Amino acid sequence: MKEALTRQIEAALDGLLKSRSESIERPSVELEVPRQAEHGDFSCNIAMLLAKPLKSKPREIADDLRERLADAEGLLEAVEIAGPGFLNFRLKQASWQGLVHEILRAGRAYGTNESGEGASVQVEFVSANPTGPLSTGHGRQAILGDCIARLLERMGYQVTREYYFNDGGRQMRVLGESVKARYLEELGRAAPPPPEALAGDESAWSESVDGLPVAFPRGGYQGEYIREIAKGLLSEHGDRLLEEPGDGLFREVAQQAIFEEINRTLEALGIVFDVYWNEKSLYEDGKIEEVVEELRTRGLVYEKEGAVWLAATQLGLDRDRVIVKSTGEPTYLLPDIAYHREKFARGFDGIIDVQGADHVEQFPFVREAIRALDLNSSRLELVMHQFVTITSQGEKVKQSTRKATFITVDELVDQVGRDVFRFFMIERKAEGHLDFDLDLARDQNWRKNPAYYVQYGHARTYGIERKAKEAGVRMPAPDAFDAGRLELPEELELVRKLGEFPELVGRAAETREPHHIAYFLRDLAGLWNPYIQDGQRHRVLSDDQSLTAARLGLVLAVRHVLAAGLDVLGVSAPEAM
Repeated sequence: MKEALTRQIEAALDGLLKSRSESIERPSVELEVPRQAEHGDFSCNIAMLLAKPLKSKPREIADDLRERLADAEGLLEAVEIAGPGFLNFRLKQASWQGLVHEILRAGRAYGTNESGEGASVQVEFVSANPTGPLSTGHGRQAILGDCIARLLERMGYQVTREYYFNDGGRQMRVLGESVKARYLEELGRAAPPPPEALAGDESAWSESVDGLPVAFPRGGYQGEYIREIAKGLLSEHGDRLLEEPGDGLFREVAQQAIFEEINRTLEALGIVFDVYWNEKSLYEDGKIEEVVEELRTRGLVYEKEGAVWLAATQLGLDRDRVIVKSTGEPTYLLPDIAYHREKFARGFDGIIDVQGADHVEQFPFVREAIRALDLNSSRLELVMHQFVTITSQGEKVKQSTRKATFITVDELVDQVGRDVFRFFMIERKAEGHLDFDLDLARDQNWRKNPAYYVQYGHARTYGIERKAKEAGVRMPAPDAFDAGRLELPEELELVRKLGEFPELVGRAAETREPHHIAYFLRDLAGLWNPYIQDGQRHRVLSDDQSLTAARLGLVLAVRHVLAAGLDVLGVSAPEAM
C-alpha cells in the first residue's frame, strides 16, 4: 500500500513541477504512519519541503497536490491538509482488503524484491579462532550475521557468508601447551616450563591452577574440553608423546577437534558458511609483506624502537599504531588490513564486518588504511554488537572465559532449543547489551515465551486448515474470495499490520537491523492470537460461505507473513504445537 501510494504522489508531484516549469530536483517522498489513527493511514511533509524552492506557501502546494491526486486511481478515500501543510492520507477500505489477495499471490515471497540488483555482498561473522567452544557472545554474532545475510538475500543481493580464523600464533601455541599439560597430568607427571618461561618470561607459566599440583601455562585454556582432548591423545598414543612439543601434534589435534565442534555448533544453528579464510594464507602468499611495502611507499610506515608503526595520525586518527613488534611478530592490525585488502581484490560490491564491541576500536584503523591503499572504503561497514549476559531467577550467571566457566552456545541450545535461542539472540538491537533470560527461554508456555508465541500463531493457521478440511471446506485460491467481507476493525488492523512487512524488511536490510523483524512478528502475533482465541466474534468456519472464504484467505495471509518473518530469523514455522 505504501509503495502504491508513493508512486501516485510522485506522479502528482511531477505534474505540479511541470506545470510550474520548475527545474528543481524532485525531493524524495517519505510517508509516515501517524501516531494517532484519526490522522489517517499515512502522512507526508512533501509540501513543506517544496515551499522554499517553489516560493509558495506549503498549504497552497499541499492543496495543489491534493487536487492532482484525486482518489489516486481508486486508492484513496480522502486527503486532508493539516497544520502548516502536512498531507494526511486515508486509504479506502477496499484498498486494504485487496492487499489480502496480493499477499496470497506472492505467498512466502511476500516482502521480497530485487532492489539489490544482484550486487555481491560479503558478510563476515563469528570468525573465532579454534581455541574453544563458541561462547554466547559468538552465538549472538552468529545469529546476527546470518539474519543480516538472509535479509540481504530477500532484497536480491548475492551474499557470501565468510568465516575468518587463524590456527597459528600465540593463542594456538598456548592451546597446544595447555593440552600437553593435561596429557602429562593424566600420566601423573608435571609439565616442564615452555621456552619463553625458561627465557625469563615468568608470566608464561604458573605452578598451579585451582589447587592442582601441576605446572600449567599462565593464561592457558582450562576448560574440560582440553582435558577430553588430552585423554583422547593418551588413549591413542599412550605415553609415546612425552617428548612431543606442545606446539606440534598437541596443537594440531586440538585445533582440529575444536574446529569440528565449532562447525557442528554452527550447523545445529542452521548456519553454513560459503568461505573459510585462514589468516595464515596471508603470510604464505606474501600478502602481509605487500601491505607493508604499499603503505611504506605512501609514507605511512616508519620504524621506532625496533618496531614498525602505521602513521595513522596522517590518516586523521588520534594515534599511530604498531603493526610489527620489535620481535618481528605482526600485531593483529597488520593481518586485518591485509585481509580486508584481499576482500576488495575479490570484487565484492559491499563488505560487512559483524564484530563484537571489543573489536570496535580496531575498525577505524583498518578502514583508514584501506582508504590509504586507494580502495573504496565506503564499501566497508561495521555492524557492532554488545555482549550477552545470562540471568536466571533474577540473578546474573557469573562466567569466566579464561577459566572456561562460561556457558557455551551448545549448552544453551541443549536447554532451550535452536528456535528459542535464535529468537532470543536477535530480538534486541545489536548495539545494546542483551540479557538472555534463561528461565523465560526454558518456559514452554506459548503465552509467556515470545518465540513460542509467534510460532503458535503460525501453527494455529494450520489447525484452522485441518478443521476446514474435516468440514469439507477447501482453502481459497488467491483471487477466489471476496476480501470485502473482512470488515471488522480488528480484521482491518491485521491487514494493515501485514501491509507493513515489505517496507520493514527493506528497512531492516538497509540498516542491518534484523531485530525489527522480531518486533514485528511479536506485534503481528499479538493481533492474530487474540483474534483466533475469540471464537464467537471471529469464527472462521460458518454457514456463511462467503465470509468463511474471506476469513480463510486472511488465515493464509497471516501464515505467509509469519512464515516469511520467521525465515528471516532462521526460526522454524511449525504446522502444529
